[in-house]
Amino acid sequence: MIAPGFAGARAAEPPPDLARRVAAVESKSASARMNYTYRQKVLISEFDGKGRPAGQYQEVRDILFSPETGRSEQFTGKPVSRLQRLRLTDEDFQDIREVQPFLFTSDALWAYETRYRGEERVDGAACYVLQVRPRQTFQGQRLFDGTLWVDQKDFAVVRAEGKAVPSIVSKDSENLFPQFTTVRAKVDGKNWFPVYTLSDDVLPFRTGPLRIQMRIEYSNYKRFAVDSTVTFTNPE
Repeated sequence: MIAPGFAGARAAEPPPDLARRVAAVESKSASARMNYTYRQKVLISEFDGKGRPAGQYQEVRDILFSPETGRSEQFTGKPVSRLQRLRLTDEDFQDIREVQPFLFTSDALWAYETRYRGEERVDGAACYVLQVRPRQTFQGQRLFDGTLWVDQKDFAVVRAEGKAVPSIVSKDSENLFPQFTTVRAKVDGKNWFPVYTLSDDVLPFRTGPLRIQMRIEYSNYKRFAVDSTVTFTNPE
């Protein structure tokens, strides 16, 4: 939560190379997260014109890693979809994997322009506020457009608000994406990983506005470690 009365406070000058310093920390977090298994729960709800729940989509995946297979995903049970109007697309599932838990790493710097927006407090911590926007988007890309809150002590992102872009609209179809907030926490005493994503937005389809809610939980972070034994022999 953002402390009242502190939002929008402007620092005299932003820290030198703020975006690069944040990206360096994000790169370390991304590398560390690749060595963790975790569970991801997704719940997407749609509402009718009177604000009543009309349908849901639910899934639970375990994200697994191993030296042999690398990153893999495994459903814990079959996904359940009772959505009436909303149809989830490949882009939606790509966003769930990549954009909602967005990590602003060094290799992504070229794709974004950044703007310093001042300082705010988030859950009692002093943070720099950094706006992040794509320089341009190409076909097939999924990018983040929004705001990052960066802890002033260690330059770690603790909160992100924005949306996945671009929307994909043609004469015959509309593929729209909601605003969301992703909150992070220190899961190992050092690295800040996503712990939940929340969204409550109205998508302006041509056929009529559609309110949706989304909740993604990232839990059970466990570091993957390989035990190895090295044996020395005395050659003869």
